[in-house]
Amino acid sequence: MTSTLHTYRVSAYNTAKQSENKMHDDTVARRFGFSGGLVPGVDVMAYMMHLPVEKWGRVFLERGLMDARFVKPVYDGEDVDLRARESDGVLELEVESRGEICATGSASLPAVAPALKLADYKEIAPVVARKPLDASSYELDKWLGTTPRAWAGEAARDYLADIRETDPIYSREGLGHPGLLQKVMNRLLVDNAILGPWIHVGSRMQLLSAGKAGDEITARAKVVGNYEKKGHRFVELDALVVANGTTPLAHCWHIAIYQPREQAAA
Repeated sequence: MTSTLHTYRVSAYNTAKQSENKMHDDTVARRFGFSGGLVPGVDVMAYMMHLPVEKWGRVFLERGLMDARFVKPVYDGEDVDLRARESDGVLELEVESRGEICATGSASLPAVAPALKLADYKEIAPVVARKPLDASSYELDKWLGTTPRAWAGEAARDYLADIRETDPIYSREGLGHPGLLQKVMNRLLVDNAILGPWIHVGSRMQLLSAGKAGDEITARAKVVGNYEKKGHRFVELDALVVANGTTPLAHCWHIAIYQPREQAAA
């Protein structure tokens, strides 16, 4: 059986205008052929999470599976329409802006969350002093860690406002939005090297437990891919995101262009 949920619309907001990643800066992004600074992919994915949480509620935050692939940029201030078509228990997701499909993905609710062991993911601190990106920064099979990060109180509320989240479940039940886990995934890259402009391409996330607002979150990742494609350098990470050093929150696969090919502005 196939059905279509209603469209969920947000006004996109570039949360990273002041970021070290200048792909979110209008001037630099135009040098790479974009119309302006990119809304972070982790925030676009956070927009997408609204529909599966609307359908399944808290249980999706406890064991939901979701993936997203970013195919076109989303820009600050644009209206973004998010739609989901359900087929055989799977939500096929799409993000549209400017009449173009900007991201696609899917979400589903496994019967149980898979059991992953903390011991299978090496706990490692990020580098003490970041160095400019080089060939050793994301070597294949290298383990990466992050500095701990917590969003509590005003910071948690500000994040929900930034991603235009309207579902009351987070404030009502004191839960952390799973988009925060994707922000920590990005930290695996930026906590371990000084990057130039770079682009988050896609993610897959199996939620393992509902995070709480104020959890101290870290990620442990192994580099499972590092290659060149069409002039871009890609990195792929297999990671476990952990709360308070003890509770696995999500098993994530993350892919990014960490050295994009420069091109003339369109």
